Amino acid sequence: MTLPDAGQQQSAADDPEIHLDVGEFDASIGSEPAASMTGGILLRRGNRLAGADSATYDPQTRSLHLEGDVRYQDPETQITGDTANFSYSSGSIEFAGAEFVLGANNSRGGAEKLVINQRGELRLDKVHYTTCPPGSNDWVLQADDIDLNTRDGVGTARNIRLRFQNVPILWAPYISFPIGNARKSGVLTPEIGSTSRSGNEIRVPYYWNIAPNYDATFTPRLLTDRGLQLQTEFRYLSRLHDGALVAQFLPDDRAYNDSRQLVWLRHRSLLSNGLRGVLNFKEVSDDQYFEDLGGSLSASSTTHLDRYLAFDWHSDTLSAFMQLQDYQTLDDAIPPDQRPYQRLPQMLVSGYWPESVAGLTTSLDAEVVNFDRDVGVTGWRANFAPRIELPVRGRGWSFTPALAWDYTHYQLDNTQPGVEQNPDRSLPIASLDAGLVLERMTTGAKRRIQTIEPRVLYVHIPYRDQSALPVFDTIDPDLNLVQLFRANRFLGVDRIGDTDQVSMGITSRIIDADSGKELVTATIGQTRYLSDLRVTLPGGVATGTDSSDYIAEIRFFLYEHLNFDVGHQWGTAQEGTTQSEARLQYRPASNKILNLGYRYRRNSVEQGDISWSWPIGSKWNFVGLYNYSFRDETLLEEFFGLEYESCCWGLRLVSRRHISARDGTRDSSIGLQLVLKGMTSVGTAADKLLERGILGYSADLR
Repeated sequence: MTLPDAGQQQSAADDPEIHLDVGEFDASIGSEPAASMTGGILLRRGNRLAGADSATYDPQTRSLHLEGDVRYQDPETQITGDTANFSYSSGSIEFAGAEFVLGANNSRGGAEKLVINQRGELRLDKVHYTTCPPGSNDWVLQADDIDLNTRDGVGTARNIRLRFQNVPILWAPYISFPIGNARKSGVLTPEIGSTSRSGNEIRVPYYWNIAPNYDATFTPRLLTDRGLQLQTEFRYLSRLHDGALVAQFLPDDRAYNDSRQLVWLRHRSLLSNGLRGVLNFKEVSDDQYFEDLGGSLSASSTTHLDRYLAFDWHSDTLSAFMQLQDYQTLDDAIPPDQRPYQRLPQMLVSGYWPESVAGLTTSLDAEVVNFDRDVGVTGWRANFAPRIELPVRGRGWSFTPALAWDYTHYQLDNTQPGVEQNPDRSLPIASLDAGLVLERMTTGAKRRIQTIEPRVLYVHIPYRDQSALPVFDTIDPDLNLVQLFRANRFLGVDRIGDTDQVSMGITSRIIDADSGKELVTATIGQTRYLSDLRVTLPGGVATGTDSSDYIAEIRFFLYEHLNFDVGHQWGTAQEGTTQSEARLQYRPASNKILNLGYRYRRNSVEQGDISWSWPIGSKWNFVGLYNYSFRDETLLEEFFGLEYESCCWGLRLVSRRHISARDGTRDSSIGLQLVLKGMTSVGTAADKLLERGILGYSADLR
């Protein structure tokens, strides 16, 4: 039997007709014409199905009354009930005593009355809702009425009570919540916590879904020892532009006795002809903002805020960069004459033309920049460095002689009397780079490829007296494998180090021949100086050393669950270790992680840390981090926590203690987070802390 459609507009995916299959059909005509159907009935309309043991059709109201094992199903919803009424005119079906299951996240519930219309929207009265599996109601959302839009993936509820283990924990007159991956305006889950630095804390975020490419979050943050802070974030995205504006304001910090604020603007634009623009501006009201309100060890150790407006452009052979840059210095202990310079502006051009003439490869690096600061020498610096090289390559070997010329000119202000205001420097740089790649297949049951890759770099740079040149942005960097094979031992062009040197290194790899995975990678190298080094930074002392430190790096992936990385730098004779770093990770399963770390730098740092995430039984997980300074004999940061997971909820309890200020002041806190799977989380955002502190940790409860 086929009944005509009521004429309501349907989506293209829907069948325009309603199909009715009946076991037995009995029609009667009288004062109240009706048709009775028994033996099982089934209604089909597109991808929607409804069925029952029996039904009665009323032609006057064009409705069908269903009784006995009433059920409804579409791609997102399953509903069962005692009785139901289906209206052909409106395309809606109304259940009494209904139970439902939503397919998106297996959420389920029940209602005294449930109405579903032809658009797939559900309205429920006197309803309970949970994502716990059948037979478990560890948490339940109860409401006077709930509207669920399964197409948009959002729900709204009124007079809501959230019960956990049959104990009410939240009440709200109105909420909206996702039942899928859709974005929806509304109040987000509050975060509650406590710290010794700011007292008890509660955040109640409100998310505003302005448009598909715009949104904003407003977060009142109550700190009982300081006051009420408002945190806002506005985000935008278009085909050519994206960015975010963050603003935070605390009008009267009772502990600081002043108002405090932060502004942070991030913006990117893809302009015409491949030109890209980036703006980053960040400013805080005072030097202690991140120490008091930042909430992390990395934030509290911030000494400078980098602000810049930059543009870059690239073609196949040329690239250009221009920026305006300055800094906000947050550490008062840094004297004015050691604070970074503003670059107003900085312009760079780089060109690279491979094998352009007679096999020669030519390149050019050029820079013009104006350095400005309130204290000390300021002015312009121009640097031009053309380079030619002749790469010669064969199977497994390469040989590249190169010649460069470096010219730098200054136009200075605020110089001392008698100091030249327009100094310059010009010198050649000659180099010869050669390398081999040798490989063999190892013997044994497993197919392994072993490589030996020696490399030698010879560099000659003549001495030039550079003591009259200022130092705007040049440093003497730490030695590493990249620095080992750079021509200039300084980072920056205010100094070009004189040298007659040979840098030697060798790398060996063991590679799985079937998967291509590197199982072991080991590198060791050193630079030998054939003449004394005379050029130094101001205050530096020329040394007569004949070699650099040795530097080595090793990475092991030999065992499936055990990874080990180590980097080590040590001097010759009696100098000993300069710096060292090691990291060991044991991960026998996705939810079992153990990390051991060690860092050493002569006369400045010696730290060790251990972090872990390890299950205790089938439902409990023990997590933690312990970071200790051996040099200072003090704790830097520690947290310990327990996680519990059931079928539909989880609990995280974390106790934390860390240095929260540059002067060594400590802060302690306790965080509790209740995660209701498929619904929300209540408490502090403990998952973010664990992800940041434990390498390899996933915030998703197992």
